[in-house]
Amino acid sequence: MTEGNCITGTYDAFNRRVNYLRISVTDRCNLRCIYCSDGEISHLGHNDILSYEEIARITRVAAEMGVTHVRLTGGEPLVRPYVANLVSLLTAIPGIEDISLTTNGTLLEAQAAELKAAGLKRINVSLDSLQPDRFTRITGGKNLHDVFKGMAEAHRVGLSPVKINMVVMPGINDDEIVDFAKKARDEAWHVRFIEYMPFDGAGAEPVLTVSEIKDRIETSAGALWACCLNGAGPANYYSFGSGEGTIGFIRPVSHRFCGQCNRLRLTADGKLRPCLLNDLEIDIRSSIRNGGGEAELKALLRQAIMAKPERHYLEEAAVGGRQMRQIGG
Repeated sequence: MTEGNCITGTYDAFNRRVNYLRISVTDRCNLRCIYCSDGEISHLGHNDILSYEEIARITRVAAEMGVTHVRLTGGEPLVRPYVANLVSLLTAIPGIEDISLTTNGTLLEAQAAELKAAGLKRINVSLDSLQPDRFTRITGGKNLHDVFKGMAEAHRVGLSPVKINMVVMPGINDDEIVDFAKKARDEAWHVRFIEYMPFDGAGAEPVLTVSEIKDRIETSAGALWACCLNGAGPANYYSFGSGEGTIGFIRPVSHRFCGQCNRLRLTADGKLRPCLLNDLEIDIRSSIRNGGGEAELKALLRQAIMAKPERHYLEEAAVGGRQMRQIGG
């Protein structure tokens, strides 16, 4: 398995092919979701974050090593000006087959057409409530209607499928599980239910497992049947057997997907993070800004890949370090 071969890709120490790069373009966000930001918020300065040209250079080297999928995240990526320019740069890189973006949707309506024209393929929208008052309590924002308009515009311009990510929080929004599922059944939504990750360690906060979520859906909305929806992520997909909508489940707690993990993360300030739930980071920004050549960048990427742990230990210990908005989720 030769590093640099775009067919075989680059493999980590546990024989997992790494072909997916999640890129955080900013640590800033126009919302304050309760599971993403905690306490006082300080932001990186302009010179601390990677430029679009620096991101493109890292991505080009990663593509030479077998990365084919890129996802842009934040913070909220659409608060950074001219993010479509970055999409254009990434689209031009040989070997990059798919570019997607995760957003809270509040700024999507005005940017969807430009993003599509630049080469963006797909959109994921983080949405944890369909109720305006609860949306405000969870996110600190009052613009739920803007999210719906952004989703509609994304559909119109062809950024599809538009996937909806719902983090299921017991006692906060779990009573809306069936409402979201019915959107998939009746309105062709693509909804992904994500187990809440208690970053304070095992037992710190209750977790509603995917098995429990699926039981609720099938009891109230109908039987689910395994199906397939294209994507490079860890979700398992189901449908109601008719219609175009799908239900996806992501189980970071009850069923670790570490054995199939295919990704690296690049933070907005230029750190390679081998695992979302492990604080190890490798500085690649310093190499870029100190004249490091392609061989040096590849060595750092290879170091990050080989540093990927076999699994996370979220159920056993707290995850310290940075907040979710700082590492791209």
